[in-house]
Amino acid sequence: MNVNTEDLTELRLWAIGKIKENKAKVTRAHNKKVKPKGFQVGDLVWELVLPVGTKYPMYGKWSPNWHGPYRIVETASGNSYRMETLEGAKFSRNVNGKYLKKYYPSLWISS
Repeated sequence: MNVNTEDLTELRLWAIGKIKENKAKVTRAHNKKVKPKGFQVGDLVWELVLPVGTKYPMYGKWSPNWHGPYRIVETASGNSYRMETLEGAKFSRNVNGKYLKKYYPSLWISS
């Protein structure tokens, strides 16, 4: 079977075009379902226990997945936030917003 190199080049370019189309389609589908998180200074948030998978051995699967609540004290570029504890101790580093979720006070705890 004798295949022309021009035909192979065209076939490869067509395949690359299809790959780009499929990636764009997957990106659009993903972006439809993603809800952007945005926090303001003063918001109360939970922080994910990091690294994922570190839990208290004595509690096993009932270990908490979130720490907090913490207060947002500063926003930075790239969905990054500086936080402090409710007592006022500031974190030494920023935390990415993907590791945070909004804190809603419990109805069961009276303050």
